[in-house]
Amino acid sequence: MFRTSYGEDIFKTKYAQNQYETWHDRAKRVVNWVCGDMDGTKNHLLSKDDQAQLIQFISEFKFMPGGRYLWYGGREARFFNNCYLLRLEDDSREEWAALSQRAMSCLMTGGGIGADVSLCRPGGRALRRTGGVSSGPLPLLSTLNEIGRNVMQGGSRRSALYGSLSASHGDIWDFLHYKNWHERKIAGSEMTIADAKKADFNYPAPLDMMNISTNYSDEWLSGNDNEVFMENCRQALMTGEPGFSFNFGAQKNETLRNACCEILSENDSDVCNLGSVNLANIDTLEDFKDVVHLASKFLVCGLIRAHLPYEKVERVRQQNSRIGLGLMGLHEWLLKRDHRYEMNDELKKWMKVYETESERSANEHCERLFLNRPKGYRAIAPTGTISILAGTTSGVEPVYAVAYRRRYLTDGTRWKYQFVVDGTAQHLIECGVKPADIESAVDLAEDVERRVKFQYELQKFVDHAISSTINLPQYGSELNNADHVEPFSKMLRKYGHGLRGLTFYPSGSRGGQPINAVPYEEAASKRGIISTKLQGLCRISSCLNKISSQASLHAPGLPGSANMYVPLATPPVARL
Repeated sequence: MFRTSYGEDIFKTKYAQNQYETWHDRAKRVVNWVCGDMDGTKNHLLSKDDQAQLIQFISEFKFMPGGRYLWYGGREARFFNNCYLLRLEDDSREEWAALSQRAMSCLMTGGGIGADVSLCRPGGRALRRTGGVSSGPLPLLSTLNEIGRNVMQGGSRRSALYGSLSASHGDIWDFLHYKNWHERKIAGSEMTIADAKKADFNYPAPLDMMNISTNYSDEWLSGNDNEVFMENCRQALMTGEPGFSFNFGAQKNETLRNACCEILSENDSDVCNLGSVNLANIDTLEDFKDVVHLASKFLVCGLIRAHLPYEKVERVRQQNSRIGLGLMGLHEWLLKRDHRYEMNDELKKWMKVYETESERSANEHCERLFLNRPKGYRAIAPTGTISILAGTTSGVEPVYAVAYRRRYLTDGTRWKYQFVVDGTAQHLIECGVKPADIESAVDLAEDVERRVKFQYELQKFVDHAISSTINLPQYGSELNNADHVEPFSKMLRKYGHGLRGLTFYPSGSRGGQPINAVPYEEAASKRGIISTKLQGLCRISSCLNKISSQASLHAPGLPGSANMYVPLATPPVARL
């Protein structure tokens, strides 16, 4: 049933509701819960024939509902939505509190959040009511970050957060540099935040639960934000953050993003509703059309059946009827057809069907169910976990590496290291593809423009956005250094007008990496071998403990744990 044992393990430990449930059982339960009568209403939102076909598509991994559908299908709570889009609507203490409450409420349902805080006054502005000065947006983002750190989404997964700020904001320069962990020292020490992160990736750091991006409007195209943009480019090459959020023309007000940035909106409390078609398991264009047709109807049914965290989300959902049908397994589809990682004529034909059939089918079904037509139809999400279940490449991402060494923590004290051959790569190798012929994200890091251009070409068929992280070589290397800032900025200007956003990841920029590419032969010869060694943070914990005893401020942590937070010398302070 599952292509890899890893995918099977994920299903058994995360999604199966009992030890006897099979993947087919899960598919049947989800479809019946969303489209059939298992909710107790005896009201079928799809015909029984369509339901049967959908169950088959999911069982064959041709269509994968979003992870929240797979988790909540058959449960009393039906929080089927993956993420919520929030905005600070007024810079007041009441709205700061309300935004925090909305964020916590959404996270507790299992949905991630994205929050735009551009309405915050810049730091240092006089406050009429209190006589003090404003703190700016960074303390608010830090507050949301701490909420995310301490709230397990739906009691089942780690929080996912995103924050954005306008390029024209008075505090944009501080925002651009806020996640420079390699430059920020732990109070009382020569050790940087990045040093601690290398030893323990979960070590608390500024905005470490949150991805951040800068919002660019039409003014950027005319060059008015050139200084900010150039510094953003420099930061992207060095740290990967902030990313870039483009909002031009008729879409200038769509500054809100969900946690992974594939859903866009101008409305606070909008919600995303996700599922993905797995190109890797579909052989013909006609079959692809059939899957897109029923997958779109499934997401429309989800608009009705989903529970929502508070009343405003329901109002916005009714207004926008937003769905986000995405794609996954794209790189495997290309490799099976001996295509490079770039647009080609065959893919254009498939993408046109994806565009037209998703809209036709969704509109038709919305009219049948007396819903407003969707404000958006297609959004390509990263599809991390559900891609593992299907055993294929994530979203439109290329294979990260044919083979890699994976690092993971088991008991909190020891790292485990395991050599892995990528599941998709292994499948292709068994089908006769040579390992050297499988182009990976590590390879494409040396050809960034081709990667960006491909996303630019795909965006023409996607009315929301594409979530894809573009890998870069380590900063300071021959292919990524200070001399590349200018050509990098020119390349982004070349394609930015046709994109909705871009995110980058320079190798090694965010602390210790869980996976690192290795030669295929090495991983193949050592597959299944697990080695252990003491967690790096244990060796520096005595130093950190000494520092923490001298610090003036401590965030909550487990007594004596490696997650003890040692604050920066000057933590941000919220003032309203």
